[in-house]
This record gives sequence, C-alpha cells and structure tokens, in this order.
Amino acid sequence: MTRPRLLFLCQTLPYPPDGGVWIRTYHVLRLLAQAFDITALCFERAGSAGASVDRHTSLDALSRFADVEVFALPQRHSRLRFAWDHVRSLTQRRVYTTFVYDSGPFRRRLAERLRSTRFDLVHMDSLDLARYLPACGTVPVACVHHDVESDLLQRRADVQPEGWRRTYFQHQARLMRAVERRWCSAIALNVAVSEHDGVRLQEIAPGSRVLVVPNGVDTGEFCPEGLQGSQGSQGSQRGVAFVGGAQPAPNLDALDYFCHSILPHLRALGAHDPVRWIGRATPDQRQRYRTEFGVDLTGYVEDPRPLMQAAACHIVPLRVGGGTRLKILNAWAMGKAVVSTSIGCEGLAAVDGDNILIRDEPQAFAQAITGVLRSSALRMRLGHRGRETVISRYDWAAVGAGMIARYLRMARARADAPVPAESTMSNVAPCGP
Repeated sequence: MTRPRLLFLCQTLPYPPDGGVWIRTYHVLRLLAQAFDITALCFERAGSAGASVDRHTSLDALSRFADVEVFALPQRHSRLRFAWDHVRSLTQRRVYTTFVYDSGPFRRRLAERLRSTRFDLVHMDSLDLARYLPACGTVPVACVHHDVESDLLQRRADVQPEGWRRTYFQHQARLMRAVERRWCSAIALNVAVSEHDGVRLQEIAPGSRVLVVPNGVDTGEFCPEGLQGSQGSQGSQRGVAFVGGAQPAPNLDALDYFCHSILPHLRALGAHDPVRWIGRATPDQRQRYRTEFGVDLTGYVEDPRPLMQAAACHIVPLRVGGGTRLKILNAWAMGKAVVSTSIGCEGLAAVDGDNILIRDEPQAFAQAITGVLRSSALRMRLGHRGRETVISRYDWAAVGAGMIARYLRMARARADAPVPAESTMSNVAPCGP
C-alpha cells in the first residue's frame, strides 16, 4: 500500500529548530513523516531570525522527512519591496502578511506540484499564507495557528503609547481578524496550540473545525542535571534567565518591561544576582542593556541548555504574545523554577504556586523572583512539578499521536473520493483580505 501524500506549506524554513515556531514546525514535520510522503515548499527565514542559516545544511537535515524546496522572501532582499508591502497593505486594506509572502516563484511551483501530484492533504503552517488557499482547490487543508494572530497584533497595539504605531497595529489586527473570519470556517481543520486559542478561533469564525495540538518538548533533550558540561548543581545555580533573546518584538517588549519596571524593584529587595537574556540580539543591544541595566544579552546561542541549567530562576515577563511558550515547556522539562505573567503562560497547564509563580504587577513579579532565588526548597518544588507537567502532557511523542490520527482520517477520506474534473480545481474564488 502506498502512503498518503501530504503537501507541507511553510512560511519559514524550520531548520535549525532553535526557537519558537521553528521548534514546533520541525517536530510536526518529523512526526508527520512517520505516516506521510511529504513535499514541502518553504519560504526562507526572515532577516529578523538572527544568525544566518546555511540553506544546504538545512535542506540536508530536512531531507530525512520530506522533499523540500526553499523560496526567497521578496522583501528580505529589497528595502523598496519592504516599504511597498506596507504601502499596499494600507491602500488596499489587506493585512500586511498578504504581501510579505506574495511570491511569483512560490505560486508557480505550488501550481506545478498540485498539477503533477494528487495530494491527499495540505498542511499550511500559518494563516499568513492564506493567499495560497484558493490554489489548493478541493484538497483538504489543515492550517496551524501558532497563536491567534489578530489578538497578538491587538496586544502589540495595547502596549504602544498613543500615536501612529498603536493606530497601525490596531488596523492590522482588524485586517487579520477579517482573514481569520473568512478562512477558519472554510478550511477543513484549524490546528490550535491551546484550548484558549481554539475557543478564540471559534468565537471569531463560528463553525470552525478545531483540533488542539499543544506545543511539545523533547524530554530527553531537555532534562534536569543531564547535560555534559552543565554549569553546577542546584546549590550553585545563580541568577535569572530569559530564553528567547531580544527578537521578535514581544521578547523585546518583555526585555524593556523587565528592565524599566521589574528590575528596580528587584534591586530594591537586595537581589543583585546576574540577569541573562539568552538568544538573538544585535551588538548595539548587547552593549546598551549591559551598560544601562547590567543585563547580559548573550546573542545567538546554538545550545542554550548549559546557560539554562546555570540559572536559578527562569522568567517570562511577556505582555504581548499568543499561542503557548516553548520557553516555559523547556524550562519545566529541565526542572527549573519559572516566574511568569499571565500572558506569558497563557494556554499552558500552569497552576500558580504549584508548577509556576504567576505575577502581573512589577513589584509582585520582583518579589516572586526574590523568593525563588532565596529558597532552594521552593526552586526544587516548582521545578519538580514543572517536569511532571511536561512529561504527562507535553512530550512530543504523546502530542503527535492525535494529530497524526486526525490527518490520516482526512487523507483517507480524500483518497476514497472521486478525482475532480480539471475545472473544479481552477474555478476557485480569488483570495480575499
């Protein structure tokens, strides 16, 4: 028996799996390859992704799971195109990402692939690629929502001071909500990363079919005290760590919020422990935050686990965000104590005082950090319960089982359906907002 064929459309090349969306997408691709023959069409990473990625290395690694092709992001290679995309978004009243991923080569190759192969299912890794949905015709589409994008944009607007930036993000949030309203109820399956996001999608687009597939973690890769060259035991771990660097924008907002609003309270409480922001940052950012606040921005780190292990307390002071945070899952898997805002741990099985401390006011956040730093018993209890939570609910092997089963049911239904006439594939309404 031949295996079902899956077309995997992705807005960013998911290798190396070194952060947020890339980790999830890589593991989802890896898991789906157990049951499907996969053709993957991926856009390259955006310039804001940080360290340059060797395309040949990425393709070689991903070739174990799929036949992968990579396409340029037009605006990455042209500042004029970058500005023009914003202008078109405003004048045509269509969400900005419609134009970011507007690629002639991608569109033509997608059409060629769909003509040459009868795919049983399309996996679209983000609604940012909604402009390509009409091209899929009668092939059922499962679309992943790493977050509810319209809510994320609205939250970005909410933390902006009055002015054009706030107005612009509010405008983009409205445009994105129109896309979600149009497409979520039309496609075969929406894959949300949390129950919270699934409910929101159904509120925005009633009748949407939703499957919750939470973010996961490799509990063998991220584990307590299990690292070669790890820096110290529980007793010698020091300081505070945030994993994710100064990019993307929600992480930078979290950094500024921590430095300006939380750190002064922390210092006033007598906590002068080192603070380390692990991940991508520009040289100017590293110099500025070290000089002004004494915060160490590491820059890109290929393996963050030794630095994670060295910290006594992990923090997630996010005010903007959506989906669920892999940084918390990884910290839990390593048995680390975590202090987070409500938004930071939204959608996870986070229970204040049990496997995490949740604080939304800056002074209370600082007090919670101080408590963790000063009490090894509290650190061990929170870390132990976090690890238990990950093993029982978020290990990738368990996470992927339900997704594979649902995808296979959709593919089999497609395989048993009669082959449509050519006209059925071509007479599809053009993509909307």
